Amino acid sequence: MPSSLLARIESQNKYKIMVATKSNMLPIGTTAPNFQLKDVTTGEVIEFTKQNNAKGYIIAFICNHCPFVIHLLDHLSLKFNQMPSNGIEVYAISSNDIQNYPQDSPEKMAQLATQYKFTFPYLFDGNQEVAISYRAACTPDFFLFDDQKKLFYRGQYDSTRPGSKEVISGEDLLGAINNLLKGKTSPVDQQPSIGCNIKWIPGREPEYFNA
Repeated sequence: MPSSLLARIESQNKYKIMVATKSNMLPIGTTAPNFQLKDVTTGEVIEFTKQNNAKGYIIAFICNHCPFVIHLLDHLSLKFNQMPSNGIEVYAISSNDIQNYPQDSPEKMAQLATQYKFTFPYLFDGNQEVAISYRAACTPDFFLFDDQKKLFYRGQYDSTRPGSKEVISGEDLLGAINNLLKGKTSPVDQQPSIGCNIKWIPGREPEYFNA
């Protein structure tokens, strides 16, 4: 069997055995919980309550090692870097247990942010309190809030997944942002994001986590 075909089969099998977790889909209109977290690239502590001048806010729970996140990173980083020009602030947060997943450590996070030229904060949620307050379940998990920090959209970036042949477009999240900026209503059809479950610190698993 050709080595390239074998590698493709192994890759597909890896994704098949991976446990895919869906986002919890908080009620639309939920107020964004506050957080105070350090940006791993600048050392700045971001306090969300002090961010009040945007037309909208994206909170994205991601991490370094998840194939579902890696699948989107080229497209996602480009689009997220463009958001401030449209009045949308972006905050990416990693909440994974770094003792068992050292590839998600703040040092590795900073390296990833540099590699993908993040111009938005990449924040480390070491005690996982922020993930729990948002009922975040997977990586990636996306939340879009309006200028009053009320939940406007939660769900998938788009329908592509690792190994799929579809072209990444970000149409679900970007479409919701377009609605928000144009003063339209929240999208009716919102599909949950799917990814690896957040890697909870042993004993820290929230009540909504299903192993």
